[in-house]
Amino acid sequence: MQRAGLIDLRRPDELVRTARTMRTLGPIAGGIRTSARRAPDRVAIVDGDIRVSYRELDRRTDAIAARWHGDGLRARDTIGVLAPDGLSLVETIAAAAKLGSKLVLLNTGFGAAQLRDVLVREQVGALVLDPALSALATDLPKGITLLDPSLSPQTHSTLLGPSAAKAPSGGARLPDPARQGGFVLLTGGTTGTPKGAPRQVESPLAGAQFVDRVPLRRGQTMLLCAPLFHGTALSQFILALNLGSTVVLHGKFDAARALAQLAEHRAEMIVLVPTMLRRILDLGRARLDAADTSSLRIVFTAGAALPSALGTRAIETFGPVLYNFYGCTETGTATIATPEDWIAAPGTVGRAPVGITVALFDGDTPVTELGSVGTVHVGNSIAFHGYSGGGSKQIRGGLMSTGDLGHFDSGGRLFIDGRDDDMIVSGGENVFPGEVEDLLYRHPAVTEAAVIGVADEEFGQRLAAFVVRADDLDADAVRTYVKAHLARFKAPRDVVFVDELPRTPTGKIDRRGLAALR
Repeated sequence: MQRAGLIDLRRPDELVRTARTMRTLGPIAGGIRTSARRAPDRVAIVDGDIRVSYRELDRRTDAIAARWHGDGLRARDTIGVLAPDGLSLVETIAAAAKLGSKLVLLNTGFGAAQLRDVLVREQVGALVLDPALSALATDLPKGITLLDPSLSPQTHSTLLGPSAAKAPSGGARLPDPARQGGFVLLTGGTTGTPKGAPRQVESPLAGAQFVDRVPLRRGQTMLLCAPLFHGTALSQFILALNLGSTVVLHGKFDAARALAQLAEHRAEMIVLVPTMLRRILDLGRARLDAADTSSLRIVFTAGAALPSALGTRAIETFGPVLYNFYGCTETGTATIATPEDWIAAPGTVGRAPVGITVALFDGDTPVTELGSVGTVHVGNSIAFHGYSGGGSKQIRGGLMSTGDLGHFDSGGRLFIDGRDDDMIVSGGENVFPGEVEDLLYRHPAVTEAAVIGVADEEFGQRLAAFVVRADDLDADAVRTYVKAHLARFKAPRDVVFVDELPRTPTGKIDRRGLAALR
């Protein structure tokens, strides 16, 4: 951690001060405040043409928090935010923390009914709603207050050309809250109402989980493509702020723009989900070779399964810089695969970082035999302690279930075989969709693939494959290809060709949406 720059053991006074700041302000506002002391003029946020330094970001969010306090908001209040990635979202998150209020990060893919359900369950009293999403405000719960995240007319910033946003001057800073309000992450998916997982991070040492496996360093530039309401992006955003790094907010994903931003900002790190990585690689060799990505040291992918063929393409294109993260909203980090892990065992999600335990269970029985499949359980100091609406994940041996099935290889590397509730039983045989999907991704004429189980009168279930093809390919060729590499019962009876796979805003395959395409 000292090598990364998260802590400086030569300055125990600064370590104590940082820990106190994080305990009261939380990891985002606390990271901004700490980096404003250490590197005040370093650019913290790049949002389009706007550049904001750490000093400016700290002062701007002080002013917003003070205005909201003047409007009557207090630490006991819960604030929700529904906005795309941008400076306004960042400032909302930090200002809420400076009030000591709990913040609920809402999914921009919500429908009006989902939004209302979450606002009611999480007892949100005030909401920051991006104007582009104002149509969702037609059925808000009674009594909810809409907040303006901009600065007041007296303190509103002015742009100094295209390069900077000026911080407000003057004005009293609110006293730090007695303790941080924390935030609520929502579980993935856009069907039904997602559960809320409350989070608090009170120690800068929590970052050890990442710096143990990923070469993060102070002052790097990160291109953030995954959305901030998702735990993957939020965790890396928190680390970047506490390392005094520059975060380039990408916004609505566009592969060509992401590639251009890598070159323009000389980014050392990009954070994305696998479907974003695929779209960048699909730009073609000529465009990829023309872009200067020589600064890139970390391609951090998470949020969905990374097909082995796609990960290998990334290493062939960018070099040995791929870091494949595995975890879930509830457990936090489970494992991270380094480039060395991936090259040795394509498709792996790697090993557990320092301080984390990962084990497999079959029911209540530990699974210890190499290659045997069990449900993945994780022991992590930042795991949550229960959903905000009640209930929790299953605990065995003091470890929390992720709900995924996996196995270890002889090198101690974990592989994920699929969700325990996605397993397909066809004619008495167990099939994990991920195994078939990973194979289909290796076919030169397949761009994307997903497999689900559908009802079958004879076999109970049969496999249906949904394929995005890049070249001529028919259903018989798909079945023949699978039979040539896997057991015959794993070949899909149904093959549906589609223009694109339905996905959630976080990049996961929407399997309910797939069923509707048949």
